[in-house]
Amino acid sequence: MKRIAVYPGSFDPMTNGHVDLIRRGCHIFDQVVVAVLRNVEKAALFDVEERVAMIRSIFRREPKVSVKAFSGLLVAFVREEKAHVVVRGLRVVSDFEYEFQMALMNRRLDPEVETIFLTPKEELSYLSSRLVKQVHELGGDVSGLVPPLVLRALKKKMPRRP
Repeated sequence: MKRIAVYPGSFDPMTNGHVDLIRRGCHIFDQVVVAVLRNVEKAALFDVEERVAMIRSIFRREPKVSVKAFSGLLVAFVREEKAHVVVRGLRVVSDFEYEFQMALMNRRLDPEVETIFLTPKEELSYLSSRLVKQVHELGGDVSGLVPPLVLRALKKKMPRRP
């Protein structure tokens, strides 16, 4: 039986921290489905199609990675993908409480779904999409924090303040 994991998130934009977790997930699982959340309540910089396209391009040479958009309950998407594992990243202690609650709720909704927590490389542990956008907008250099493709997209989409 194929070991399939789902790595959900908004990925607005994808950071090197996300890339790190996906690559390490590929060492553990036969397939990692990157599930890009379509959240109409959240104003995203990149629309879901742009995010899916960027992530597919970043992982175009990694056969274990597939990328799909989803909305609704995560456990329903996990079932649809015939997966039994959700991969979540924990950067700092404050992430734990929220992620733990979500894992317990997902288990309540579907006892067959397990959540695996991975921590990023130490040098990426502070990184978030929100922080990347803020630093970029204020004129800071985010070139080592996101894949080159994402950096180019940020420069096109988000003007920097003088």
